[in-house]
Amino acid sequence: MIEEYRFGIMRVSGKTYSSDLKIIKGRVVPEWWRGQGHFVDIMDVEDVLKAEPEALVLGCGASNLVRVSKPLEKRLAQIGTALHTQPTAQAVETFNRLFSQGKNVAGAFHLGC
Repeated sequence: MIEEYRFGIMRVSGKTYSSDLKIIKGRVVPEWWRGQGHFVDIMDVEDVLKAEPEALVLGCGASNLVRVSKPLEKRLAQIGTALHTQPTAQAVETFNRLFSQGKNVAGAFHLGC
């Protein structure tokens, strides 16, 4: 599904994006903004939580700067969603592997730093 990632750019299903994005149930949600920049909280992924995926793969940027709030970690555990936090390049590989295995996987990707 994700065909390419390089700093600031991601190509998904033939379309190129230059801003952070989410993928939920195979659909791209472009221009993903978080309330606090390099910090992901529940309100930043409410659409992901509603989809109740088996896994959420969080691409934390090229330098792995994005962090996840404790309340979000707790909420994901409550609904049985595994959380994978990795630098974005590795997160793309994880997302594609899980997607190709037919898993209900969501992704949230910071494309920059």
